[in-house]
Amino acid sequence: MVRFIIRRLLSLIPTLFLIITFSFFIMKAAPGGPFSAERNIPPEILANINKAYHFDEPVYKQYLRYLGNVLRGDLGPSFRYKDYTVNDLIANTLPNSLILGITALCIALFFGIFVGLMSAVKQNSIIDYLTMSVAVIGISIPLFVVGPLLMLVFAVQLKWLPTSGWITGRQGLKTLIMPAVTLSLPYFAYIARLSRASVLEVLRSDYIRTAYAKGLSYPLVLFKHALKGAMLPVISYLGPAFAGIITGSVVIEKIFLVPGLGTFFVQSALNRDYTLIMGTVIVYSIILILMNFIVDIVYAAIDPRISYK
Repeated sequence: MVRFIIRRLLSLIPTLFLIITFSFFIMKAAPGGPFSAERNIPPEILANINKAYHFDEPVYKQYLRYLGNVLRGDLGPSFRYKDYTVNDLIANTLPNSLILGITALCIALFFGIFVGLMSAVKQNSIIDYLTMSVAVIGISIPLFVVGPLLMLVFAVQLKWLPTSGWITGRQGLKTLIMPAVTLSLPYFAYIARLSRASVLEVLRSDYIRTAYAKGLSYPLVLFKHALKGAMLPVISYLGPAFAGIITGSVVIEKIFLVPGLGTFFVQSALNRDYTLIMGTVIVYSIILILMNFIVDIVYAAIDPRISYK
């Protein structure tokens, strides 16, 4: 197991290297640049700017220079936010995106497993049809529709929650409720449907019938034997779900004015802020790779049939 962990950790290095390489050259191949939108810049000033940021060098030299800076932990300056480096912007905004994403994922995981388990236990009943209908609605309705609807009901009409803001403001944790619930909805729906299908499949397994034959009670069989095996597909989904819920929070951050990394990612793409684009791509890639790695480890800890040698 230890050897597998070390081998997987070492394999993350070339994966991240390839991501950085492809992202850098694809970005350089795109027309335009971070200063192409500026108007009335004299050619000599533009030449000095390009020289200061090494844009006058061949692309391979720019790549090697950038790669060397990344290895030192320096993601470079932002071309649009003059007073900040990319490290500063990521350090200031990534924690907010992580707080929002982790909260939303916890909500989706708790209620998704609960609803999926209840639906499987009450198969083909009113509860089953009702909960799965809610799950289908959660998958079908886009977040940019759900967010304003929740804002209209709970903020404008009922006045229970603030329309926007963040936990550092005077409204505190109230500002986290609506964006977290909105962001969790599609993931709740997927987890609920996945849990239901997995629990139904496990309940039909031979070892479950054997547990019943030994005289074990239904709740003991369900929670001690069936649920553990049924959670394997959910765990495998959590890796990409966590990365997706972090990277996919851009719409929610825009609607509820959350000061997260997603907003800067969109703006950096529109502004051709090369270093900020690369910095956010690297951070999102690390999150995705690490979560898949953690899922592999948790898989082996839960399922005794899996052995990493």
